[in-house]
Amino acid sequence: MSKENDGGAAFPRHDGYSNQQTKGMTLRDYFAAKALQGLASKEGSADYEYESMAAYKYADAMLAARNA
Repeated sequence: MSKENDGGAAFPRHDGYSNQQTKGMTLRDYFAAKALQGLASKEGSADYEYESMAAYKYADAMLAARNA
């Protein structure tokens, strides 16, 4: 089973003591949140489940384009 490409950490940082990176939000989640803003801003937008799924499809497309 392969791990889904989540793009890694969107805002990685080091903890300052052990120099280990903390993960936080994934880049995929960040891209989906940005896409969802646009989808939800449309007048009459109310199909939350569809729009949420569409936002992740946009995020996956952005990750694929980034790796092309």
